[in-house]
Amino acid sequence: MRIDKFLKVSRLIKRRTIAKEACDQGRISVNGKPAKAGTDVKVGDIIHIEFGNSSVSARVLETCEFCKKEAAAEMYEIIQ
Repeated sequence: MRIDKFLKVSRLIKRRTIAKEACDQGRISVNGKPAKAGTDVKVGDIIHIEFGNSSVSARVLETCEFCKKEAAAEMYEIIQ
């Protein structure tokens, strides 16, 4: 699954276009490497997102094309 779509489906970032822009600006990395919007994400990968002064790291637990709002939080685990 593409990183921009995963961020949108998991609701880590609200819109896919915003996720794509964040990737283009170098604010998102997968397993320590800068990620482009088309970077593939699989179970076990660690995603690091930088938002201005704060940052979030999450481990991918599952990938699915569509997900309900209640189940979106089960797609990842926040790590610090």
